[in-house]
Amino acid sequence: MEFRVIPVIYFRQSVCEVGGGVIIFQALMDSLLSAYSTTSDDEDESMARARPEFPAAKRAKPDSPNPKPITTPSYRQSLSSNLPTEAEAPIPGRYISKRERAALASGGLVSDPSPRSLPLISPELGTLSVSELPHSVLSKLRHPIKGRANLGQTPEAITITLHGHTKPVNTVQWSRSHAHLLASAGMDHTICIWNVWSGEQKRARILNFHKAAVKDVKWSEQGLYVLSCGYDCSSRLIDVERGREAQVFKEDQVVGVVKFHPDNSNIFLSGGSKGLLKLWDVRMGRVVHEYTRSLGPVLDVEFSADGKQLISSSDESRSNLSENSIIVWDVSRQVPLSNQVYVEAYTCPCIRYHPKDPYFIAQSNGNYIAIFSSKSPFKLDKYRRYESHGVFGFPIKCNFSLGGDMVASGSSDGCIYFYDSTTSGLVRKIKAHEQACIDVAFHPAIPTVVATCSWNGEICIFD
Repeated sequence: MEFRVIPVIYFRQSVCEVGGGVIIFQALMDSLLSAYSTTSDDEDESMARARPEFPAAKRAKPDSPNPKPITTPSYRQSLSSNLPTEAEAPIPGRYISKRERAALASGGLVSDPSPRSLPLISPELGTLSVSELPHSVLSKLRHPIKGRANLGQTPEAITITLHGHTKPVNTVQWSRSHAHLLASAGMDHTICIWNVWSGEQKRARILNFHKAAVKDVKWSEQGLYVLSCGYDCSSRLIDVERGREAQVFKEDQVVGVVKFHPDNSNIFLSGGSKGLLKLWDVRMGRVVHEYTRSLGPVLDVEFSADGKQLISSSDESRSNLSENSIIVWDVSRQVPLSNQVYVEAYTCPCIRYHPKDPYFIAQSNGNYIAIFSSKSPFKLDKYRRYESHGVFGFPIKCNFSLGGDMVASGSSDGCIYFYDSTTSGLVRKIKAHEQACIDVAFHPAIPTVVATCSWNGEICIFD
């Protein structure tokens, strides 16, 4: 207040000397008051900064003397959610402008100029919990069948149909750690997480982080995470429970397939349209190995059970020779062990190792599944093959059952074909979809349950 009084006292002395200066005194007082009055919040705040500092009000002590900062959980941390509240109380001792005081007095809430982002989880979606599952399903999940009982059985009919994708679905995969959950990747740019046996909303998450069609999705063994890839030239690690993207791995090619290392979920392999095979370390977020050779677009990759070898399948057919179509690689040395595995003029959109026996299979566009030894020199079995289904240019996939007793394949006619893995004879054929059946996935705990996906976006569960 001294700053305003000093010029006024000096002015009164000047008026007395001049005499009859009351009018001048009043005019100058008005001008001074006008100059120092507050007309806006900005000027109010600037005046508040110009005033002498007074001791601030004491702030409330926190519950703990050294509170820890809130950090976003990493890939290896727990998955408990800490969501911010809608509105927070003003900080004690902070300057509050006129506008904020008026809003608080009227009972209104002042909007946060930089609100924290919330998980991209739509309220109409279901949950990831097992609490909504029927008792019969829960019992099977908690007490999986041991030994070889029922391992050779095939499902009877469609029990559940899942609708949500608007374009073809490229793959489906069950979670091993949360066996009631199914992931699907579609050409509509989305990944869907399904709580298959839920009595309410079965679609628990819609993950739309990709900017183009999604080609592949794999569950991680380490918590509720999925790894996906697609036409936007990236692979993405996504936290399913929070509905958030954890990491992005950019490439200069369309990424068509990803595969986790069987012994280490921090390592994964990617293959793309330029024929590049890259081994990534999630912890470092970069490529640790590259497998270089003149390959066409990579169609599929597969690790051996011990993780020491990998197989790549690429679109490398040239007239009657398909050199490099299927290559067996040494993972650690990054060198091919053989590139003359399959010399027929067909591409192979799917490669699968047998879970126990020393051989692998390759889905061929020649409308059959070829059988190869997994030991050098990786010879083709010329006397056995799985044939009856059709491929005809679709990215048809095949899979072994839980114990390896059966092979199931999709087909261009919309059916599932079940084969005896030992004799290669057709066991059963089931109509699944009106359009091509693209993928078939055996449940990891219930042998008689199978999931399929179709070129028309439909997903079916058989039991």
